[in-house]
Amino acid sequence: MHQVFVNRSVRFNRIKHLLIMIVAVLLATSLAPIVAAQSTPTPTPSIHSDYWPTDGWRTSSPEEQHMDSQLLTEMLDAAQDPHIGLHSLLVIRHGYIVSEHYFQHRAPDQLHDLYSVTKSYVSTLVGIAINQGYIDSLDHPVLDYFPDKTFQNVDERKQAMTLRDLMTMQSGLAWEESLLLTMGQSKDWVTYVLSLPMVAKPGTQFKYCTGCSHIVSAIIQKATNMSTLEFAQKNLFQPLGITDISWRLDPQKIPSGGTDLRMSTPNMAKLGYLFLHNGQWDGQTIVSSEWVQAATSALVKIDSDINYGLMWWTYPNGKAFIALGYNGQTILVIPDLDLIVVTTASTPDHFYDEIAELVKKYVIPAVQDASVDFSTS
Repeated sequence: MHQVFVNRSVRFNRIKHLLIMIVAVLLATSLAPIVAAQSTPTPTPSIHSDYWPTDGWRTSSPEEQHMDSQLLTEMLDAAQDPHIGLHSLLVIRHGYIVSEHYFQHRAPDQLHDLYSVTKSYVSTLVGIAINQGYIDSLDHPVLDYFPDKTFQNVDERKQAMTLRDLMTMQSGLAWEESLLLTMGQSKDWVTYVLSLPMVAKPGTQFKYCTGCSHIVSAIIQKATNMSTLEFAQKNLFQPLGITDISWRLDPQKIPSGGTDLRMSTPNMAKLGYLFLHNGQWDGQTIVSSEWVQAATSALVKIDSDINYGLMWWTYPNGKAFIALGYNGQTILVIPDLDLIVVTTASTPDHFYDEIAELVKKYVIPAVQDASVDFSTS
């Protein structure tokens, strides 16, 4: 168990490799510089849809959705490699499953630990809570939500830390991902995280923080006066037809905000479909289009290749955004191709590179009606 948490501490570099490999085939021109903290919206083209998968996804031949079935067959052959460690692989175009495969005796209805993909669901719940008036602003100070708790190492920086800082991984807290084990063994996860010393001014340094994401879940619970799970069931899971999930709770019965949500692969894809449709689902606004754009925009510059939004990884110039979880859990969305790719896995050595290679080599080239902007040459 300890090794699992230690390995998470180095996953940022592996996430970087995944995004770089995917985006390499999405761009036909050189990259323009991306300025830190600027919001660069993801594309919002016209998305083809003639039904909603609330009660289940419909299937189609690849050719009916303008995809090359031969390339997708070759993808499945390559995906059998045990070194990739796939448990499931799902490709959806224009709202139809064109390729679906399960490995290692997995099944379509089997629940899978999403690891950090959980963060993108929690982010969506924050957007919903803001839309419904439960949360006034991302700039609300974090400590204000917990007047009943006493934290250590409180200074001006910690008092200034906001919900936005938590969601963009710029809290300033002295967090390391290896602390997940200690947090999980503590009697109060919120107190543990918010008692850590400050090492930077909030909003100035990116540091991946699963503990901070748990604070976000606790804020949802405080602000809505209902459990985060209850709020999710009512406002996200039930409208999308996601009825079978499990979610680890902390000792205060707060669902883990950074990991440990479990659901099936087809249900995972529904979050990607919701974001493809800018927060709309079957005539209902689940979350505002403004939130979708903000969450999947380049709010924080990581380096010249990768950016971070609101608990989503994003590569706006590559026209893709992605929810990523440890060990190969992914929800990749490419709006300009009306394409979703979902994987669950237990990747040896915990690298994502082989999954990225499948997308790069087979899935994107299989799209037969892509514009010149998506040339793979």
